[in-house]
Amino acid sequence: MSSKILRGRVLTFVDEPQGADDHSAYRYFEDGAVAIDGGKIVAVGDFNEALKLALPKAEVMDHRPHLIMPGFIDTHIHYPQMQVVGSYAKDLLEWLNTYTFVEEQRFADEAHAARIASVFFDELVRYGTTTAAVYCTVHPQSAEAFFTEADRRKLRMIAGKVMMDRNAPEALLDTPQSSYEDTKHLMEKWNGVGRLNVAITPRFALTSTPEQLEMCQDLARLFPDAYIQTHVNESLGEIAFARELFPNLPDYVGVYEHYGLLGPKTLLGHCIHMQEREIEILYETGSVAVFCPTSNLFIGSGLFDRQRMRDANVRIAVATDIGGGTSYSMLRTLDEGYKVLQLRGQRLSPLESFYMMTLGNARALSLEHTIGTLEAGADADVVVLDARAVPAMAVKMERVETLSEELFLLQTCGDDRVVVETYVAGEAAKAGLSGVA
Repeated sequence: MSSKILRGRVLTFVDEPQGADDHSAYRYFEDGAVAIDGGKIVAVGDFNEALKLALPKAEVMDHRPHLIMPGFIDTHIHYPQMQVVGSYAKDLLEWLNTYTFVEEQRFADEAHAARIASVFFDELVRYGTTTAAVYCTVHPQSAEAFFTEADRRKLRMIAGKVMMDRNAPEALLDTPQSSYEDTKHLMEKWNGVGRLNVAITPRFALTSTPEQLEMCQDLARLFPDAYIQTHVNESLGEIAFARELFPNLPDYVGVYEHYGLLGPKTLLGHCIHMQEREIEILYETGSVAVFCPTSNLFIGSGLFDRQRMRDANVRIAVATDIGGGTSYSMLRTLDEGYKVLQLRGQRLSPLESFYMMTLGNARALSLEHTIGTLEAGADADVVVLDARAVPAMAVKMERVETLSEELFLLQTCGDDRVVVETYVAGEAAKAGLSGVA
């Protein structure tokens, strides 16, 4: 890994902004620099001779006048659903049965899984995403393909083999015992290798029997520091079905509570239709509610209530949820998140949005000292943004006067074209990308 200094306008958050004008929540350098060596950040500050002395032989990559930020983080995404994006259905359950479960059966083929994994990482890098929490399929080979490619690219990724033993096509069912053994094997082989972590991944309560959820609980006891990821309270039809399947438990979140699957490293996708007791349990366990705005709007599931979660001190993350979600871009995701909250009568400032897709999501993953920040010792995952890359945006930039206005324009109108470069562990990763492999 070569040493280098990235020069440009540098922005990194140090805390969650408390409103649109909270300048104490971030550090900004108009002519700044990020010094990188061995895949790590060694110094951040104004570009001057003193900073250059940190790495006297480093190549200076001059990105002026572009904005340099930590790489974006996506906390809930399904890599096998790349070819499901944009599929028409009336609701979640129809979408799953008509498209998703059909598509996921193709991942029994190792070559197909490997190809899609490669294209998937290309797309994340193209949009500036350097870390994601990812669902594979029920097939162990889908996870093997994912981790093999992620390790080759030196990406920091969290992923798991989906566990499901009912209410899905026969070709997508495992058993309680096989799901336990497959996940345990992945943990022993991949967890902690390079920049990878394995997550215990029951798809959702609808597709796991009590026996399988008990096996998930056994895995959580065996690997107490493991991530756990699943879905909850996404749609009303799903919730009604969960009540039928678990009539003796108080609510949907109560299913995961009963089986010991809640905690500070539990990521719960959606959390739209929440009971008060469920919100209290999320707070008490430190579990994370993952906001997936493009998916919730596309499938018509409902509007996430961010303020209600914040009032209850529940930890919140934000995610694309490809392929119910409709964009790989965290910028587009927060644009739709802004609109969801507008409909809720809630404000989401540009500073809060960019905090959420960087340090905020890093905190949700308990990785705030490793990613989501431009600080000495952190991984050198960096994105370079150009708010003038799109002609219409360049015209608007003629009238932009503040950093917040620029951020809001990037969020509202930006796409992969505004991502000048994505650095993964200090190495430029976007420049060499081509089309679909």
